Amino acid sequence: MQHCLTLTLARHSRLLLRNKLAFVRCQQSAAMSGLLINQPKYSWLKELGLSEDNPGVYNGSWGGSGEVITSYCPANNEPIARVTQATLAEYEETVQKSREAWKMWADIPAPKRGEIVRQIGDALRKKIKVLGSLVSLEMGKIYVEGVGEVQEYVDVCDYAVGLSRMIGGPILPSERPGHALLEQWNPVGLVGIITAFNFPVAVYGWNNAIALTCGNVCLWKGAPTTPLTSVAVTRIVAEVLEQNNLPGAICSMTCGGADIGTAMAKDERVDLVSFTGSTHVGKMVAMMVQERFGRKLLELGGNNAIIVFEDADLNLVVPSAVFASVGTAGQRCTTTRRLMLHESVHDTVVERIAKAYKQVRIGDPWDPSTLYGPLHTKQAVEQYLAAIEQAKQQGGTLVCGGKVMDRPGNYVEPTIITGLAHDAPIVHTETFVPILYVLKFKTEEEAFTWNNEVQQGLSSSIFTKDMGRVFRWLGPKGSDCGIVNVNIPTSGAEIGGAFGGEKHTGGGRESGSDSWKQYMRRSTCTINYSKDLPLAQGIKFE
Repeated sequence: MQHCLTLTLARHSRLLLRNKLAFVRCQQSAAMSGLLINQPKYSWLKELGLSEDNPGVYNGSWGGSGEVITSYCPANNEPIARVTQATLAEYEETVQKSREAWKMWADIPAPKRGEIVRQIGDALRKKIKVLGSLVSLEMGKIYVEGVGEVQEYVDVCDYAVGLSRMIGGPILPSERPGHALLEQWNPVGLVGIITAFNFPVAVYGWNNAIALTCGNVCLWKGAPTTPLTSVAVTRIVAEVLEQNNLPGAICSMTCGGADIGTAMAKDERVDLVSFTGSTHVGKMVAMMVQERFGRKLLELGGNNAIIVFEDADLNLVVPSAVFASVGTAGQRCTTTRRLMLHESVHDTVVERIAKAYKQVRIGDPWDPSTLYGPLHTKQAVEQYLAAIEQAKQQGGTLVCGGKVMDRPGNYVEPTIITGLAHDAPIVHTETFVPILYVLKFKTEEEAFTWNNEVQQGLSSSIFTKDMGRVFRWLGPKGSDCGIVNVNIPTSGAEIGGAFGGEKHTGGGRESGSDSWKQYMRRSTCTINYSKDLPLAQGIKFE
């Protein structure tokens, strides 16, 4: 009897196990079929080497055994595919491999390194449309902006190739006979690059192309909400390194969250931490890096203003303000958040911009006719609603917008609010959503003061025909921002100039001009080629 009972229980257990396994397989199958990557419409994702499940670690080989995260499309909140993030142990392994790879990379002459960067740019060119489509799908920006972002990486690669034959310091006149005085520039070593969701390709490109040319190796942690873009870009770069028989760890990647970012910020083996993100997180990163006297490059928030004077060409003002305020659904660090209008043109400009807002074509970001897509996350939608409520409580009047749109995805209406005081708390708060606060001013001094009174100092612009005013704006008592424009929007910077801002924007500079110096260390070298030993400043020590 006991034996029969045991056999019955055993058979019952096996049956339960089979049913459980079948249920799990069914769930997995349903989950996989529900991923966008498995739908014919999105089969192009596989051209980038992506699959249902993707490794989130690259250091010469692909891996990842940490948390599995799902990437969602902001336009419909449907899952695209999954990525397995890095563990701290895998981060440690990646840093070690990166440091080892640097020993080889630093010995390669700069023009030869530039040749590798050129090949990276060429590889990106070949994938520019499909990679731009991924940016649009995963981040939510419109297709032309997604392609434009990849083009920006390509352009920086082209720029870095030329830079590879130009970087270096001056030979200076020495006051001592028989002596040479010069500056020697060397790579810092390992550059940790932490990027944000809103530019998941371009910001890495700014850092990566210049850092590589300068002789550094790179370790990238992209935003946790755009991991597929990080994986796809890394696959393209890794293939170039492999074709040239170079260590893949020259361009490493560890997908992850705050744990990986914190480890990078505290790690003395990471010689430079380049962080792009919010001012709040940037402050924490800065403190952790400073605690170990490390180098940091910070690209943080911007509460950017356009100032329109009475003599402005309104045919330039209106499209500029619309593009800069609703482009990327207000999710650029250079987005115009404050529009300051001279009292004589205030009502006219508000009326024209409100009319233009109603003509903005809203839709799926990958539709070529769309000008305005979704916010990146549901949390951003909540921030949008909270900011509008605060603005109303502080005296603001809603001119247009202000609602969540009744459609799938994270769509909100582009919004204009007037009537707020220039120093209202909400006006001084950078909200990463498409809300434009319109302020009325009387004098130039008043407008310049309002521009500078916010904590951030990234981008700014005036519209005027007065050349005296233009040069006052550019001068020491004008804008205190890192980007100071005239008769163009606050957004849309070119790669040839240094990109970055002052105050709570962090002070870092990326991309063009002499930004390459951020990725190198400088030594002042004095060489005595005489047989005498004269001392500086004429000091005698006999």
